[in-house]
Formats: sequence, structure tokens, C-alpha cells
Amino acid sequence: MLDRRTLLALGAATAALPSAASAATLEICDLWPGRAPGGEGVTVTEQAILRTPGGDPNDTAFLHITKPVLMLRRPAKSNGAAILMIPGGGYVRVAVSKAGSSIDAWLAEQGFTVFVMTYRLPGDGWAAGPDVALQDAQRAMRLIRGRAAELGFDRARVAVLGFSAGGHVAGRLATRFAHDAYAPVDRLDALPTKPMAAGLFYPVATLRAPYAHASSLRELLGATPTEAQRAAVSLEVDVPADMPPTFIAAAADDKVVPVENSLLLYAALRARKIPSELHVFEVGGHGFGLKGPDGQLHPWPTLLTAFLHRHGLTP
Repeated sequence: MLDRRTLLALGAATAALPSAASAATLEICDLWPGRAPGGEGVTVTEQAILRTPGGDPNDTAFLHITKPVLMLRRPAKSNGAAILMIPGGGYVRVAVSKAGSSIDAWLAEQGFTVFVMTYRLPGDGWAAGPDVALQDAQRAMRLIRGRAAELGFDRARVAVLGFSAGGHVAGRLATRFAHDAYAPVDRLDALPTKPMAAGLFYPVATLRAPYAHASSLRELLGATPTEAQRAAVSLEVDVPADMPPTFIAAAADDKVVPVENSLLLYAALRARKIPSELHVFEVGGHGFGLKGPDGQLHPWPTLLTAFLHRHGLTP
């Protein structure tokens, strides 16, 4: 089993990126000073694996994460904003490339300072249970804001993008910012966690029947959750009146996370009069990237860029 930091460093050195504008080396920092909170009962060992045995050496995933990190991609020229990216993996693993991805590279080309997060998983025995990834997301927002002056972006202009189960983590960050998920550990924890905007892609949103994603439900709440437990972690039940503007994109033919997750969340956002935008594409399945089924640039990057601009992320 390869060491995570070796994997990340090697990937950063060898990755083929979209252009010279995004060719900065990935930088890695731990989320927590020392051990992450609530790990007294955790006995797992962190692992890095190839998502497909014998496949692309850059296509990796991390299991049993004990030391979550932020991977930083600097833009060639900052547009004054930052983005926290949260990958998916069904809460079983965090499916993130050791070299970053075409998406964070593209965002850096647009001028965003990009942070890609790994996060702890609820099935590994952490005291916070289903809130453990939320702890990491809140800490990540504080770390990002703490580095704003150093990295040349506006502390207020930080958005979050989440994908699949990472969309659920990002959604909880956008709904639970008024509720600290952990006790402060240093001065950074005085900083706010509310993102300026949220982008959720083919997200796990509801944990209620009949549209709950089975893997996420099992890992978050176990085999026999109550209806109250399901509702407590369902995004559509927990939309505050001051939730940040939210962009949602999914495909109607998604066979992994039913598109109804996105529809239910959008309806809840509309009911609370949250500025929001929903795009349901006819085809695309689960996990679409920058390119659509026809191999051409997918529509969502242009749509997202316009949304973020409209809500003040970019000049």
C-alpha cells in the first residue's frame, strides 16, 4: 500500500494539466493541528488505492482517512476568489486523484484558488458519527479564510463545490454553517464557515425513502436508521432562510444517485426563496466531468461560471 503523501507528491509532479496556466504544483496541508477530534475509538489505518486495479495511476481513492488534508492549486493570476472542492465516494472512500483533476485545473485557469479536500468517513468510528465530514468541511473553510491574505483572495469570496456524496458534505456545509460541529482548537476557529455560494453536482441530498443513496445511508446511519435520523441529515429538510445561493446540476439518467435528490432539494430551496439554479441534463449518468457524452465541453462549466459571477464570486 502506497503512502498517501508519496502518491500525492508523485501525482503533482507528473500530472498532465490542461494548460500552463494551471501547472502549479499541488501543495498539501493537514486540516487539523495534531489528531482530528473524536478519534479515541478509531482503529482504522488510512489507505490509498487505485480505483481500478492496474488502471490509471492517477485515478486514486483514499480509505479510512485519519488525517484529512487540503490540496491547494494556485492560479497563475488570482481572480480574488477561492473554491473548496469536495469529492465523492459514497462515504465509503474519497475518490480524489493524487494529481488533482481536470475540474480543479480548469477552475484555476479561471483564476480561482482551489482547495480539494479529503475528509473522514462516518463508518470508521469517529465520535461525531454522521457529522464527522461536516467537521472537516467547517475546518477547511476556516483554514482557507485564514490563508486569504497570503494567497491573494478575498476572505469573504469563498464558494464550495461538492460532487455526489461530496455534494452532501458541501450541502451540509451550506445548511449547517450556524451550528459549529466541533469545539474550537485554535484561533482559526473564530472564522466563519458559511460559503458565499454552493455548487452541488449529482448530489446525495435526501436520506429518506425512496430516493436515498444506499451506500451513503448505510455509512452515515447504519443498517436500521429511524425516520428522525434520516431527516436530520437530509438537505431538503434543513434549508435555513439565509442559505447561500445554490447551483445544482445532475443527469436524468443517473443510475447511482436518483435525480430526485436534486429535484427535492431544489423544491426546498424555492420554498425558502433561496437564490438557486437547477440543471437536469437528459444524459450524462453519474460522475460527469468537464466533457459531455459527445466528447465536447459540457454545458455546466459555462453555466456555473455565470452563476458564480452573478452572486459576487468574480468581478
